[in-house]
Amino acid sequence: MATNKNSNKGVSRRKFLVKGGLGTLGVLAVGTYLFRNPIRRGILGKVNSLEMPYTDNTDKPMIWFEITSDNFIRLHSPKMEMGQGTFTGIAQMAADELSVAIHRIKVVHASSSTGNVDSFATGGSTSISGLWQPLRELSAMLRTMLLKEASHKLNLDIDQLIIKDGTIIGKGKQLTFAQVADGVDEWVVPDLPVLKDIKDYKYVGKPVPRIDLEDKVFGDPIFGMDAQMPNMLYGAVVRSSKIGSVFVSADSTTAEKMPGVVKIIHEADFVAVVANSMIEAENAKNAIKVIWESYDNLNTKDIVEIMTVGNGSSTIIQKKGKALKEKDNPLTMEFRTPIGAHAQIEPNGVVAFVKDGKAIIKISTQVVGLTRKEVAQRLDLDVEQVIVEPTYLGGGFGRRLHTPHAVQAALMSKAVGRPVKYFFSRKEEFQHDMFRPPTHHIISGNLNEEGLLNVLEHEFVSGDVGNDSALIPGFLPPIIGADIGAIRGGFIQYTGIPNFRSVYWHVDLPFATSWWRSLGLLANTFAMESFMDEMAIKAQMNAVEFRLRQIADDPIGIRFKNVINAVADKAKYSENIVEGRAMGLAASIDANTPCAQIAEVSIVDHEIVVHKVTVAMDPGLAVNPDQIRAQCEGCVIMGISAVLYEQMFVENGELSPTIYGPYKMALMKNAPKEIDVVLLQGKDTPGAVGEPPLGPIGAAIANAVRRLTGERLTQVPLKLPKHI
Repeated sequence: MATNKNSNKGVSRRKFLVKGGLGTLGVLAVGTYLFRNPIRRGILGKVNSLEMPYTDNTDKPMIWFEITSDNFIRLHSPKMEMGQGTFTGIAQMAADELSVAIHRIKVVHASSSTGNVDSFATGGSTSISGLWQPLRELSAMLRTMLLKEASHKLNLDIDQLIIKDGTIIGKGKQLTFAQVADGVDEWVVPDLPVLKDIKDYKYVGKPVPRIDLEDKVFGDPIFGMDAQMPNMLYGAVVRSSKIGSVFVSADSTTAEKMPGVVKIIHEADFVAVVANSMIEAENAKNAIKVIWESYDNLNTKDIVEIMTVGNGSSTIIQKKGKALKEKDNPLTMEFRTPIGAHAQIEPNGVVAFVKDGKAIIKISTQVVGLTRKEVAQRLDLDVEQVIVEPTYLGGGFGRRLHTPHAVQAALMSKAVGRPVKYFFSRKEEFQHDMFRPPTHHIISGNLNEEGLLNVLEHEFVSGDVGNDSALIPGFLPPIIGADIGAIRGGFIQYTGIPNFRSVYWHVDLPFATSWWRSLGLLANTFAMESFMDEMAIKAQMNAVEFRLRQIADDPIGIRFKNVINAVADKAKYSENIVEGRAMGLAASIDANTPCAQIAEVSIVDHEIVVHKVTVAMDPGLAVNPDQIRAQCEGCVIMGISAVLYEQMFVENGELSPTIYGPYKMALMKNAPKEIDVVLLQGKDTPGAVGEPPLGPIGAAIANAVRRLTGERLTQVPLKLPKHI
């Protein structure tokens, strides 16, 4: 299908609206700076509930689709597949609008050379929801283009033609899509055609099996770690084990003489080895003597002292009614969560080849556009001279939202004139992660005569999530006053409470923290929903009723109530202890997706055991219900691991542990025997799925432990006191 010639009819209404929306955000940002807190709170509230649209090219079907000679359709996805099932969902949407069997849709990662580059990222639970409208429109455009060309080739009117599984049929004549596209040098993009009615879809809404399952089950080399190029060498970068280290100088005299070494690369900010094998590169790297400037004596207790409400700068992100006063006799509680690692299975890696003014990068990344831009800038190339070929990701969770090691590999390749493969050791992956930041929360509230909250206040401190990220423009954080990632889940969802306030505190940490699956949602919901449960106990009210009576009856509030009711009904929620087990309820709203969970817990040999988790979530239209259930199950298990086991420490200026095992994670034996998922549809379009189910699980477990033992656990990882 030719892509070098095409005609586009102006700017689509969709594109105009997207640009207009972003322009409005810019105007509001200026207004925020001028008018400060009231407008800040308005913007932050919008950002907190924003469903991110897809903002890149949605007017050229030719850069999205390729029709192969054997009549398959190769769909070049700008969104990465990192285990969440995105490729299957988008194949379902395309197949329905194109009227082809889903096995004819072959989804691949779009190379930057196609021009189909996502300038945002794969993240934020936006892949399916963001592509829902534009991908269906693009598919409908392609369908119309093929029908028009077939009409010309078959000498029939379009209304005489039908499509049946990739073949256009009419009056006893037929052409496959491949035959229709054959020889066409110029395609005219039509005005936006009418989309099919969703009720007529064959695949959307159905539990279609994963289209990438076979490759993964049989171990095909599809991940970044598997990437290769002919005549490839291996690279290693010297990294300090100390926090906050700044490279000063290096002596590589010994390393240069070691076996297999091809070249030692000295750059202003790093030194690296290129060798004939990985082990030879590692051995030579260890022989290089580097001088660093670093922090020497930091320990975990120092980080805890830094990460305390009252330190740093504050921004009121949400406010209604009056503030809480001491005379109100409030209940006040504090909560803490620790540093968390991404701990994804596949460490970061890349293969780069720079030659003749062009760079080719094969990499596991969530940010193709950003990676291409950074390589181009460092090598003084135009972005078109850098081709990024993304691979499948062996786990992402936000860890690959910045992949600057592509620049280092590109510089190594340029120095030796051959492809260079470079990837992190497991120790490097743990010590040089961009961690989930530790948090501290102070929550206060009091009850009115009806036993409901009269005033609720949440103050919390977090390290950077979005701030200092390569994805967020540097001018934005000072203007809006809060980290848009750290505040996820920090807003009070019970807006029926007459008076409430949420305050975000920002503190700089001496090590990198950034995006971690669900951003601030896990920590903030753990604190807020634990406190809500404690207030329900104080009010002597059922936890379900206590929550429902304080949710506003607006559209999102109604959906929130529905998931709470649904999970309570499905789990047969009870506050009685039955055969040594108790139930805990928690709920949250993330990116406009409400989710509620009930954990059934017991104590065995002084350990918290989660037997069953019931989940009710309203993601809107479920493109693939099985995949949504799988995401719920994955979030529950990841959340159990995070709140019961995972924690990074700082010891004498170094982050540890540096390997699986000492970094404790949930094992198969720690997974619940049953995870029961109920899906509701409170709106007619798909919503966020990949992160919202991570919100409630920590508090649900803690709330069950509270009813079981009488102890309120306020610190993650959740550990029972010795007297229990």
